[in-house]
Parts: sequence; structure tokens; C-alpha cells
Amino acid sequence: MISELKRLIDQVSRDKGIDRNLLITTLEDAIRSAAKKKFGKNLDLEVAFNEEYGEIEAFQFKEVVKKVRNPETEISLEEARKLDPECELNDSLGIKIDTNVFGRIAAQVAKQIIIQKMKDAEREVVYEEFHDRKGEIVNGIVQRVDKTGILVNLGRAEALLPPREQVPREVYRPGDRIRAYILDVKKESKGPQIILSRTHPNFLIELFKTEVPEIAEGIVTIKSASREPGNRAKIAVSSSDPDIDPVGACVGMKGSRVQSVVQELRGEKIDIIEWNADPAKFVCNALAPAIISRVIIDQMNRAMEVIVPDDQLSLAIGKRGQNVRLASKLTGWKIDVKGETAYQQTQKEDYKQLQQVLGMRSNLLDKIFMSGITAVKDLANMEVEELTDMVEGLDAEEARLIIERAKEVPEKEASSTDEKEAEDISETSSEGSLVEQGEIKGSEEEQLEA
Repeated sequence: MISELKRLIDQVSRDKGIDRNLLITTLEDAIRSAAKKKFGKNLDLEVAFNEEYGEIEAFQFKEVVKKVRNPETEISLEEARKLDPECELNDSLGIKIDTNVFGRIAAQVAKQIIIQKMKDAEREVVYEEFHDRKGEIVNGIVQRVDKTGILVNLGRAEALLPPREQVPREVYRPGDRIRAYILDVKKESKGPQIILSRTHPNFLIELFKTEVPEIAEGIVTIKSASREPGNRAKIAVSSSDPDIDPVGACVGMKGSRVQSVVQELRGEKIDIIEWNADPAKFVCNALAPAIISRVIIDQMNRAMEVIVPDDQLSLAIGKRGQNVRLASKLTGWKIDVKGETAYQQTQKEDYKQLQQVLGMRSNLLDKIFMSGITAVKDLANMEVEELTDMVEGLDAEEARLIIERAKEVPEKEASSTDEKEAEDISETSSEGSLVEQGEIKGSEEEQLEA
């Protein structure tokens, strides 16, 4: 039985790629457990693998005494000298155990422990292998499709593509080949769980890395990517070599490179955009092909107001807001797109409000307005130093007075709004009573006529 177990160890080490020393340690532990099951738990036992003979040797150690009280741990001097004539009292004598005497049950226990330990070792090897491959693209074959997701065979391991990581409208059946991105690798009692994704933006990035040699070589860099899986995606690219066009490199000859990625993503449209260190230019590139008239930046809130010609508004926003939504994810800025007419109207109203509320001279008002401060609430939230830094020629005292006036506005607006609402309610009530009176009067007249 032991030789059979040894053959099992050799085979698993060779086929599964598990470290041989780990398997030998496992075998030694299993033999120790089997021996203690056979001879008792208090056994002082030493188990070692003999490399020369390729077998496991087990030695039971007993103390040499005059009178034996515990046969499991002690041996008489007379019996000890039969095994080793030179031993003395209080010596520790190692007695070799014939592993064949363990019996069928003990050997079966040893075999089960070895198999379990080897499974654990194999799981650990799989975990370490795929944990290091997190962020890579893998190829597999669909094994099963159910409500928990798609079970994918990766060769040495199985992986799961959960519903949330599947592209809408993509259908797979058992036996289909599938490519996916290793999103996570978790340690669980049943073995490592490998989570795949086909919706993650990094899946798109990794696909381009496989198709574009300039990206693999580090000449072209993908700065960011955003996706609405199954519909549309955007990637921002830059080049460290001025002679290489990053967008052209990703598109490829006659669009061959980008088409390979589109084909893998089942027709998902991909916009390739040139990255720019200037956030405003980057946002303009991200909203292409729409033409941008101007960009107003709110650095504090990391937001931009993008003004486009009226006939470009729908193009910039995209179908159901998709274009501006993807551009916002790609650039990391909040983007508010407005048409020229709406923007100019807003500007006039904002300017008029500033003029009415603050009552300042027109040249100072123009400076404040041109510095990007277009709303009273923006002034109210500013510090004196911040305002003087932004508006040239404005002293600290005047800035303080302007901010104080701006802070009073919300209170005035709120009270005037309350008064207006009260008037509206009063008018509505009056109109209601008149209607009611008219109805009563009409009914009385009808009764008289009758």
C-alpha cells in the first residue's frame, strides 16, 4: 500500500506541478498519523523519507528502563539489548516500524490524508499562479451557464464570469471559447475562486495591448478608458515619441488593429482620443467629433462648463447623454454641455443679477465677471484673499464688502420668494372662491328659471 502511495506522490508531483518536498512532508505526516492510529497517540515517533531507498522510514523511540510501566514509551534493558547490545539505562532507543503492519484501515487513512493534502497543495499552487496573473486576459472554454454566471474551464482551474461582469446581449453556450479579464482571485474553503470580467475598462486596455506593439513596447500609453459595455467606449492615448501618432498606432492600417478589438467586443464602438495634459483640451478631444466654442473651468469642484454651437449640442451630448457621460468618466471631470444661445442668455441674467445685487461700478463688475465669477453664490462662498487674487486691482476691504453683500442675497431672495408664494396662494384662493360663488349663483338662477 505504501509503495502505491509513493507512486501516487510521484505522479501528482509530475502531473500537477506541486513541489516534491511539500508532497514528501505530506506523506510523512500521513504515515505518522497512521502509525499513531495503529499503536497509540502517545507514541514517540519519527518519520522520514529515505532518499536512497525511496521509501518512508518510521522509528518509534522508547526510554530504556529497569522496570517497564508504560509499554508505549518504555522498554526494559533486557529487551533493548536484544536490539542494540550497547544501549544503557535511560537511553532513547529508536525501533524501526514495519510500515506493512499498519493494516488496511490505517493505510487507507494515510492515503486519504495524502490525497486531501495534495488537493490542498494543488489549490495553493493554482491560487498563487492566478493571483499573480490578476489583470491579465485568459482564454477558456465555457463549461456551464446558469443563474450564478458562466463557469469557464481555464485548463488547470475553473473560473466564474458573474452576470454583473457579462456584456448585455452576449450569449454563450457550453463548449464555446471565451476571452475574459481576470478581475479577482479569492481564497475559499473549496479552493480558489477566479472571477472574470468582460465589462471592465481594463479588459479593453489589455485587448489593445495585445493588438498594438507600440503599447507593449511602452511607446504609446493608454492613459484612461471608459465603457458602456456592448454599446460604446473611449480610450485616451499618448505617445512618448513625437514621430509616432498614438491614435494612428491604435487604429492600425485601414483600421485593422481597432477592428480586431471591436470584433472581440462584439461590435462595441470605440473612440480613440489623444490625451492632453491641459484638462480643457483633453475634454474637448473627449467630446469629439462635436465642435467646442469655449470651456469654463471650476478647478475647485473639478467641473467644466462646455459651450458648443446650438447645432452641435445633440452631437456633444450624444444619444441619451452617452457621449458626455463617457467623456466625463474618461477625463475625470464633471462636464456640463450648453448651447451658445442658452449660455448667452444665462450670462446676461447672471451679469444683470450681479449688477443689481452688488451695485458696483461697471469696470469692476466686468473684471469680476471676466475672471470667471458669474454667479452671486460663487462670490458668497469665496474668501477675501481668493477674490483679491482673482480680480486685479481689488483691495481687501472692497473684496470683504462685496462678499458680505453676496452673502445677504440668498436671505433676500428667500424672503421675496416666500412673499411671492404667499401672493400666489392668496390669488388662487380668491379665484377659487369666485368660481365657487359663480357656480352657486348659476345654480340658483337655474332653479328660478325652472
